[in-house]
Amino acid sequence: MKETTQILREKGLKVTPQRIAVYNMLRSTTQHPNAETIYKTLEPANPTMSLATVYKTLDYFKQLGLVQELNVGEPSSRYDAVMKCHPHTVCTVCGCVRDLDMEELTELHKKLAQQLDFEVECEQLILYGKCAGCRGN
Repeated sequence: MKETTQILREKGLKVTPQRIAVYNMLRSTTQHPNAETIYKTLEPANPTMSLATVYKTLDYFKQLGLVQELNVGEPSSRYDAVMKCHPHTVCTVCGCVRDLDMEELTELHKKLAQQLDFEVECEQLILYGKCAGCRGN
């Protein structure tokens, strides 16, 4: 895996401790955090970082194709450093968002593209329900 500093430089971004911290956090989590969560997590180790810096950084990253923004029906967007198109599950009780990696969905996407004579560039499938923890399993 490429170093964060190298990735940021290749995208033409100035390398700052705040940008490194935000990108490293997103690369190392599967939680799909929003900007406020990122800020609260990183602020103790980065006391000069502001919430505005996190928002600006995420906007830069999104524009440059380093992260994707997820709108799962909440007031604030969540962010994911996995850039390949992939579906997600959202728990309607606790709000956790998880990646859903199922080959069957990829095959369905290909089949629909053929049937509709439509070139699919990316899909955003979100399944809503209750996670195992919230169901009491």
